[in-house]
Amino acid sequence: MKTLSIPGRLVAGLAFLCLSSLTRGAEPVPLIHAHAHNDYEHKRPLLDALDHGFCSVEADIYLVDGQLLVAHDRSKVKPERTLQALYLDPLRERVKKNGGRVYPAGPECTLLIDLKPRWQTIYPVLRDTLTNYADMLTTFGPAGAKTNAIRVILTGYQSKEMFAGESLRYACVDGALGDLNSGAPADLVPWISSNWGQNFSWRGTGPMPEAEKLRLQTIVSKAHAQGRQVRFWGGPDHLVFWQTMRANGVDLVNTDDLDGAQKFLLSQ
Repeated sequence: MKTLSIPGRLVAGLAFLCLSSLTRGAEPVPLIHAHAHNDYEHKRPLLDALDHGFCSVEADIYLVDGQLLVAHDRSKVKPERTLQALYLDPLRERVKKNGGRVYPAGPECTLLIDLKPRWQTIYPVLRDTLTNYADMLTTFGPAGAKTNAIRVILTGYQSKEMFAGESLRYACVDGALGDLNSGAPADLVPWISSNWGQNFSWRGTGPMPEAEKLRLQTIVSKAHAQGRQVRFWGGPDHLVFWQTMRANGVDLVNTDDLDGAQKFLLSQ
């Protein structure tokens, strides 16, 4: 009988195809330290980040003709790119499919919404919108926080004054470094976010100056003692910087590089 010989390169290709078919539908590992900065600028807003296991995504919104439109600049808004269409509706569909979580049996995830330009006009519309998604949102009432699939944090042009008179909140606020001395409860200000370049000179080249490392560690320690997480934006978006942030306790890797950050965090 004649034996059929199959080239090694073809065997490897067939093996890869078989493996791909087995893993294509597999859920990614949820990455609680991954934050998709300006997520809406990716080819598939939200979906690309979720495919990489990110547990936090960011969307900037403007109020235009009564609609909450997602864009970095007012001049780039498009009527079909609403907060509901790009984020809230896909998230609700996913939460229903996965038994009440963004990832099956996964952690609470964060939707960071950047309000532009004035909370006085945009927040009332946003709050009304969020009430329609209350079944999947973490809420905050007299009895404290009721954790759910998604926590909404408001950043940008926001203020704690937004929530005046509310007995039930559907969101909390992104804090600044000054909030470490404010005494605000952690369920109101769960994050401390700041511009890296305005606070530190180190840009990821060479060793981090000891004085800056000590300052960073002090910020993180104080925030963690208050039950808050720490995020820096505007810093270098590469491996050395991510490694330094995580090594010093910074909670969120703020990145536009979904592939790179996923590989880094999975290696930890």
